[in-house]
Amino acid sequence: MAIYRLSDELVFPHPSLADPSGLLAVGGDLSIRRLVLAYANGIFPWYSDPDPVLWWSPDPRLVLFPKELRISHSLRRTIKKQIFKVTMDRAFGAVIRACGVTREETWITAEMIAAYEALHRLGLAHSVETFYGGRLVGGLYGVALGRAFFGESMFSVMSDASKVALVFLVERLSLRGVELIDCQTPTDHLKSMGAREIPRKVFLDLLGAALADKWKKQVYFAE
Repeated sequence: MAIYRLSDELVFPHPSLADPSGLLAVGGDLSIRRLVLAYANGIFPWYSDPDPVLWWSPDPRLVLFPKELRISHSLRRTIKKQIFKVTMDRAFGAVIRACGVTREETWITAEMIAAYEALHRLGLAHSVETFYGGRLVGGLYGVALGRAFFGESMFSVMSDASKVALVFLVERLSLRGVELIDCQTPTDHLKSMGAREIPRKVFLDLLGAALADKWKKQVYFAE
């Protein structure tokens, strides 16, 4: 199966053309327009320097439906004790950098950081921060379009810090009518909190329904 090499033209192959690993295309850039087009079509970038940008649309897809969030008894106790101070969009740059440095192998390159900070300035990328004693100890960030949120990464240097951030995020998104949280690929951590895998086709149908009209323009290569 051929992997598409992107050009300067703002198009993507249809996600159904991804190879078995989920790899769909290679190349292109991380411009705001290309990133928005990618997310609106169920595609996301994931690569490491010095590789070119790699674009993915895995099947199945891990998603979390807000109503299915699962909070353990111990986590409920932690939240009730108010050990952490939780904020939103107060330290986006610090969160995305922390997500990068807390992983042995990271796709959060300098180019990625610059791209998502640009999305944040436009109100499209958001972060949740968890503080303990005034120190940032956990958090997450992602992209919001319509009634969908695309989770990118999370980090924690203190037990339950990232889980508290996720609970906070789900509560805020629910109030705003968000129906779908894309978690991209399976992790035991997210599955333990209610995320589940669904077929890519089902994900794309749900995504289309969750997007506001202004995000629904889709540009693909011919299948």
